[in-house]
Formats: sequence, C-alpha cells, structure tokens
Amino acid sequence: MEEEQIRKWRLILGGEQNDGTGFKLGKTDLQMDGALSALYDSDRKGGLGPSSPNVSRWLGDIRTFFPNTVVQVMQQDALQRLNLTQMLFEKEMLEQVEADVHLVATLMTLSRVIPDKTKDTARKVVRKVVDQLLARLSQPMQQAVSGSISRSLRNTRPRHHEINWHVTILKNLKHYQPDYKTIIPETRIGYGRKRTSLKDVVLCIDQSGSMGTSVVYSGIFGSVMASIPAVNTKMIVFDTKVADLTEELTDPVELLFGVQLGGGTDINAALTYCQQIITRPLDTVMVLITDLFEGGNEQQMRKKATELAAAGVQVVVLLALNDEGAPSYDHDNAQFFTNLGIPVFACTPDLFPDLMAAALSKQDLNAWAAREDIVLKK
Repeated sequence: MEEEQIRKWRLILGGEQNDGTGFKLGKTDLQMDGALSALYDSDRKGGLGPSSPNVSRWLGDIRTFFPNTVVQVMQQDALQRLNLTQMLFEKEMLEQVEADVHLVATLMTLSRVIPDKTKDTARKVVRKVVDQLLARLSQPMQQAVSGSISRSLRNTRPRHHEINWHVTILKNLKHYQPDYKTIIPETRIGYGRKRTSLKDVVLCIDQSGSMGTSVVYSGIFGSVMASIPAVNTKMIVFDTKVADLTEELTDPVELLFGVQLGGGTDINAALTYCQQIITRPLDTVMVLITDLFEGGNEQQMRKKATELAAAGVQVVVLLALNDEGAPSYDHDNAQFFTNLGIPVFACTPDLFPDLMAAALSKQDLNAWAAREDIVLKK
C-alpha cells in the first residue's frame, strides 16, 4: 500500500529535479509519465508542437493509459497550453480524438479554415457527439415540452362537440349514481381549440468564443423542439451581426457548422431582430443565452429588453447552458434584467427540459429555480 502511494506521488511530481521519492517506474508507468510530461512539464518546449509527428502517437497513448474523462481534459489542456489546433487539421489525428462538446466547440471555431481533406472527418466527429447528445437529451425534452403543451390544451368549459368523453368519465367516476346507473359529469374536460402551433420559442444565442458549449447544447435542444408540432421554434445566433439559423434546425450538424464562434457581441442588434419576428408575444418564450457583456449600444439593449418584457414575452436569460456553471458575466446588466422581472441564471443541459416546460406553462421561474437549487444572479 505504501509503495503504491509513493508510485502515485512520483507520477504527480514528474521526476527529475521535482522528484523526491527516488521511486523507479516500470515500463508502462514510464510511458504514462512521458505522456504527462509532454503536456505538463513547463521546461519542455515544442515536444508536442503543432507539426510534430509525435502528436498522433501521443493521442493514442493518452487513450491507452487514461479513462475518457481524463482524456478529454488532457486534450483541452493540449489545445490551450501547446496551441495544438493543428492536430485538428490532420485526418488521422482527428479520427483519434475523443469527441465531446468541447471538441465540437473547437471545430465550430475552426470551421471556416479546416482544410477540405478533413472536413468530412470533422463532420463525422460532430455527428458522433450530436447523436450521443440526442440519445441522452431528446426524450426528456420531448416529454417535458409535450406534457406542458398537452396540459395547456385542456378546456374545462368545452362545447358539446369539444368534450373529451374518456377523460371526462374518468374525472367524474366519483359522481356515479347507482340508482340511475349513470355518471353526473360535474366536471367536463374538452380537447380545446387546436392550432398548428400553440407556443412560440425563440432561442437567441451569443456565439462569442466563451459561449461555445452553450451553443452546442442550444443547437441540440433547438432541433428537438423543432420536431414538436405544437411548438414553433426559431434559432437566432449573434456576435456583431445576427444570423437566423431556423432553417437549419432539421439538421443539428449543419446548424452547428453554420455557427461562427468568436468575435464581438451586439445583444441590442439580436434583441431588435427577435422583437421583429415575435408575432404572438403572450404565447412566446424567448431564451437569451449570453454572458451579458454588451459590445454594442447598452442603453438601447436595455430599452429593447424592457419593451419585450412589457409586451408580455416570457424572457429568460441563461448566462450559460453547460455543465460547467456560469462564466464571468456583466453583473450590472444581470441586475437590470432581474429588476425587470426576467430570471437570470445558468442552467445545466439536464435541467433545461424542465426549465422549458415551466416557462411554456408560465410558471414562476424564480420559484422553479429555487426548487432546483439554482442560485439566481441578483
């Protein structure tokens, strides 16, 4: 047991002048140590440079020695510490990368400059992650949203031809009259008035570089909601310009490749565009996903937010839609939105379906967030 503890400390310390253990590593441990040193030894320069042939082997090594969760962390560290974006430009290397939402965000950032020879491989990587996320998140999203819409369909004052007799009978079984062998329908439940779409949802997403994983999850959820007939979903992304990607919602991979991460932020321009496409404010939920750092006209941005709230649009501000929590954000603008009665918080992907269900049924989102132990940003 003591030997195992010393071995772990030797791997942590990294050997050479940092090593105070005197422990001798075996062959496998030396290979593991080499993979760690190539990335984390600050004295090593260029050991995994962008053009180094060792990168492909290194990617294979870390997948051999470490679990997937650790591999993903090391890949991200390699991109940040050693500027290994070049590894995404080689088909062979890209095929070896452990795909996750962070890698997809990186590919989205580089989508305009990825060489033609690796574009197909990049799309396959994105498709793999998208399919995994859809498998995990699609059913909860459909159930939550469809259930919320179905409840809003119920009509407790139906005309005769609108009565849902099956539900009405079940609701009134307690009013069965044995003498008359019949049920008195004290409460009548109707189908309600059916429309092509009962609710409008506008996802308005900041595509600046810091919002990468939030954009990925937003694209997935947007595609799922677009498949629900009772919800009319639009997806708007923005930096200093505004792009309407609603047409791409049927294919989340194409949608994500249509996003250009990076650049400035003009929230005012985005809110102005959204205000123009909202035709039923009282039946609209608008989810604004941004860190609220406004690079455009802040005064006009606040004016647009005030107008949207006053018109009856249910606006929600998510500082992030990811598993990492809220990034740095503009506290003054967050306070302004909160003062308007607009909820401002970060949300995880697992909670987002319930958030949308609560918003579509016009629940108090502050109370919902409190129940889910989400700390609102005051």
